[in-house]
Amino acid sequence: MTAKSDFTEEEWARVVRAPLVAGMAISLADPGGPIEAAKESMATLKSATNPPSHEQLLAEVALEIQAAVQQRHNPLSGFKPTGGTQPGEQVLEELRAVQAIVAEKATAEEAAAFGQWLLAAAQAAANAAKEGGFLGFGAQLVSEREQDMLDRLRETITARRP
Repeated sequence: MTAKSDFTEEEWARVVRAPLVAGMAISLADPGGPIEAAKESMATLKSATNPPSHEQLLAEVALEIQAAVQQRHNPLSGFKPTGGTQPGEQVLEELRAVQAIVAEKATAEEAAAFGQWLLAAAQAAANAAKEGGFLGFGAQLVSEREQDMLDRLRETITARRP
């Protein structure tokens, strides 16, 4: 079983914020208004605090996120896309790096469960708010840009390392 103690402080901070970064990928892919952003953020946070399986690693990450929120700390602190490359590309690179850290330290089953959790957080964000349309008519649950990002996240997270 993999636990917080298996990671350096910096690695652990990256692992803890990864589910939220996955949700951020959706918001960056197709930015909506403040209401859509709030819905996406809340759905991501709900997913990030309720892992889909019972691996110790996932439970510890979820508890850490819950504690940060309860203490009114930003669970995303330390990660902010910078100028230069597209923010979406920076998010994908961060998640690729975190998945590699987890794959190195955790069991194959834990790493797979962690990757599925990241995808679930992104899917929750995508499903949280309809995109486009006018007054709700003609809107899509998941926009083309969000679906494209979900596909790219899936490729990034499930890619096999040499």
